[in-house]
Amino acid sequence: MTEKEVVSRLEQAIVNFDEELATKMAEEVINSNLDPLNAVDNGLVKGLDIIGERYENDEIFLPELMMAANTFQAAMQILEPLIIEKGQSRTVKGVVVIGTVKGDIHKIGKDILILLMRNAGYEVHDLGEDVDLFTFIETAKKVNAEAIGLSALLTSTLSGQRDVIDALKQSGMRDTYIIMVGGGAVTPEWAESIGADLYGENAQTAVRKLGETMTSKKG
Repeated sequence: MTEKEVVSRLEQAIVNFDEELATKMAEEVINSNLDPLNAVDNGLVKGLDIIGERYENDEIFLPELMMAANTFQAAMQILEPLIIEKGQSRTVKGVVVIGTVKGDIHKIGKDILILLMRNAGYEVHDLGEDVDLFTFIETAKKVNAEAIGLSALLTSTLSGQRDVIDALKQSGMRDTYIIMVGGGAVTPEWAESIGADLYGENAQTAVRKLGETMTSKKG
């Protein structure tokens, strides 16, 4: 089997949610001494891109999105040790700090976003839930983050998103970070009113918008 065929089948595995094929082709990469980074970037990631487009177009839904992400992870468990061994590394698209704001302990949406962001090549620092504004800011400074993600599911905790942005303004650091907001209680109008840089109505859209915003900012 040629490298091109292996890479193509890895893409197909993601699109078809086929963990068995994904692991089989990942093992083929190792057994045939193929380039693991090529397998990831031109096989697995391309498959995720297709899945992402289908999700945004409502052709598939959250369960399928998670199945694709899990298929990706199954292949990466095999390929990542080889990548490390060869001293290679995927290009890090950006560094993101993310958490659920103070007073809110919901995490499912946040955890889905983190999984997709890591799959997409971002270095993500998960602060967990019920995170105060100082932790967001201090961690972002410590890890040289480019973006801060603020999740809120409850209307009563929305102010926690605004508090982080206001604190950044007061300390003169607002323009240092891309601020992304999301969660069940968040609306585009709220995001605009508090001065957030982007609002993601779902995890896949948030990942796409972050990439576009980072590209524009670095532009």
